[in-house]
Amino acid sequence: MKIVQSKIRAAVKGMRVSPDFFVGLDAKVDTLLTSAVARAKANKRKTLRDYDL
Repeated sequence: MKIVQSKIRAAVKGMRVSPDFFVGLDAKVDTLLTSAVARAKANKRKTLRDYDL
């Protein structure tokens, strides 16, 4: 898991968060990271930038 559950819970203060939400969020983050890495590599960079997202 790439996310910190306690930080997510703190960010959505006042809301309950189901365990399934964390699984889905982790999958979204994984997809974002994979595509950002691919874009940076395609541009011959080793540094991820905000515009890679």
